[in-house]
Amino acid sequence: MGKYVLGVDLGTSAVKVSALDHSGQIVAQESFGYDLIQQQPGYNEQNPEDWVSGTTVAIVRLILTDHLAAEDIEGLSFSGQMHGLVLLDENKKVLRPAILWNDTRTTAQREEIMDKMGDEFIDITRNQPLEGFTLTKLLWVKENEPDIWKKAKYFVLPKDYVRYRMTGNLAMDYSDATGTVLLDVAKGQWSQRICDVFDIPMSMCPPLIKSIDLAGTVTPAYAEFSGLTTATKVFGGAADNAAGAVGAGILEPNMVMSSIGTSGVVLKYEDNADVNYHGVLQFEDHAIPDKFYSMGVTLAAGYSLSWFKKTFAPAEDFNDVVASAGKSTVGANGLLYTPYIVGERAPYADANIRGSFTGIDGIHQRYDFVRAVLEGIIFSFRDLFDIYEENGGDFDTVVSIGGGAKSPLWLQIQADIFNRKVVSLKNEQGPGMGAAMMAATGLGWFDSLQDCAKTFVHFGKEYQPIPANVAKYQKLHQIYKQVYGQTKQISEELLDYRRENLN
Repeated sequence: MGKYVLGVDLGTSAVKVSALDHSGQIVAQESFGYDLIQQQPGYNEQNPEDWVSGTTVAIVRLILTDHLAAEDIEGLSFSGQMHGLVLLDENKKVLRPAILWNDTRTTAQREEIMDKMGDEFIDITRNQPLEGFTLTKLLWVKENEPDIWKKAKYFVLPKDYVRYRMTGNLAMDYSDATGTVLLDVAKGQWSQRICDVFDIPMSMCPPLIKSIDLAGTVTPAYAEFSGLTTATKVFGGAADNAAGAVGAGILEPNMVMSSIGTSGVVLKYEDNADVNYHGVLQFEDHAIPDKFYSMGVTLAAGYSLSWFKKTFAPAEDFNDVVASAGKSTVGANGLLYTPYIVGERAPYADANIRGSFTGIDGIHQRYDFVRAVLEGIIFSFRDLFDIYEENGGDFDTVVSIGGGAKSPLWLQIQADIFNRKVVSLKNEQGPGMGAAMMAATGLGWFDSLQDCAKTFVHFGKEYQPIPANVAKYQKLHQIYKQVYGQTKQISEELLDYRRENLN
C-alpha cells in the first residue's frame, strides 16, 4: 500500500474529500451534503457543526468503505467556500450560525464602509466591500446583534473552523484572509487602520499562515471521532478560487483560467501586488506563498446556456444543443447576445442591467441563437481580458475548465475570441485537487506547488486561434461593447415596469 493525502473541498452544498496517491491519481472519493438556513429572502446561513460532521463522515467512509488504512493518510488540506463568517466566544464555541458568501443582507454596511473610507479602503484591500465579503457581515452582527457581538472574541472562515476542530489551533491562510477585506494586501497583515475605523478589536483576527504551512496534527479527540491517526498532518489550505487555480495549474505568470459554471470566472496569476485594478477586479493572495491572483466574475455564464436550453429545447440533449452551434458561422450570422440576464458584476457592477439578443433577422435559425449565446458568454470574458491588457497583463495560455471545456467548438471559440492558446484538463477535479496538492507539497513530497503540478495536473488538447476568426471576433467585440451603454436605461425602465405590473 502507498501513502495518501486528502483534499477536503468544503463547498456550500456539500463537502467532498478526495484521497490521492504520490502520482496524483484519485484512489477514493467520498462526499456528504448539508442544508442552508434561509430565514428570510437574502439570508443564507449554515451550522458550522454540519461542516465538521460532513467532513468527518466522508473521512470515515474513506477508511471503512474504501479501505484506506488510516496510517497511510499522511496529511490533508482544504479548499473552502469563501467569506463566510464564523463567530466564536472566549472558549472558541460557535455563537451563531455562519453567515455565508451568498448572503445579501449587508448593503447598508457596504455603503457605510465606502462612506467612511472610500478609495482608501480599496487601496488597502484591493477590493470593493461587496455584500458577500466578511467585513460587512462583522459590521452587520455588531450593529444588529449587540449581545452576540459582546461575546465574540474570534472570527474565522468555514474551512478554518473545520481545521480548528481537527487540530485545536485557530488560523487563517492568506488567500481567505484577502477575501475578508480586512487584510492590507501590500503589507501582508491585518489592517490596523480598517479595524480602528470600524472599532473591530485586532485580537479577533486569527493568526495568518501560508496555504502550505503546517497548521497542526490531528488531536486525540478528532482521531477518535474520524478514525485518522494523531500523526496525520493538517495544512493551511486556501479559498476555493485559489485552490481551484492550483488544481488547474494556474501557477505561472503566463497563465489565465477561464471557468464556466453557473457564473463565469476569469482568474489570472499575479507575480506581485504592484498592480491595482481599483476594485473592478477582485485581487487576492494566492495559495502559492507570496504570490497573488486577480479575478473577475460574470454572473450568468453557464446559466445563460442552461436558461436557453430549458426555455427553447427542454426535451433535447444538452450536448446536442451546444453542438448545433456548429451549423452557424463566426458571429452567428450577425446575431449578438449579452449575458446580463441576472445583472452583472464585472466589469459592470450593475444589478439592473439585463441581457439581449441584438440583430435578430428573419434568416436566423435556432442554432444561430445557440452560437450567439456561446459567443456572448466569451465576449463577456473578453471584457475582462481587456482590463488585463490595459494594465500590462502579459499571458499566452488560457486554461479552460467547467462547462466551456466540454465542447471542442466552444474551446475553439474561446481561442479565437481571446486570441490565445486554450487548453483543457485531462483530469479536472477542481478545488479538491488543489487542496490535495497543498497537502502533498506541505509534506515535502514536492519542492513547490509548481513542481507538484508537473505530476498532478495533466493538460489536454491545445486549441490555437485561427487568424481569420480572430479578426472577425475583434470587430464583433467592439460592437458587443456598445450594447451595455445602449441598453442600460432601457433595462432599468423595463425592470420598473415589471415591478409595477407583476403581482
